[in-house]
Amino acid sequence: MFRALADPTRRAILDELTARSGQTLFELRVRLIENHGSGSSRQAVSQHLAVLQEAGLVVARREGRYTFLNLDTSPLEEFVRDVEQRWRPS
Repeated sequence: MFRALADPTRRAILDELTARSGQTLFELRVRLIENHGSGSSRQAVSQHLAVLQEAGLVVARREGRYTFLNLDTSPLEEFVRDVEQRWRPS
């Protein structure tokens, strides 16, 4: 998960999926260009999405010709719970 969150482009992708989940790759690229000035190619964004999917932070849902990308915050929530339990004062 740390590897997935370490890259600024991946954090921008998560920002955009937080603002509007259920986007296609095309929609996501347009928003990255408009809101973050990202000039990443389709292939580069796809590679970043693969890392985010591997970390469990992005879920892809296929409907016909389109793939919709959704944010899944449950891995982050689980991480925060673990940290809170370990660092909670006794």
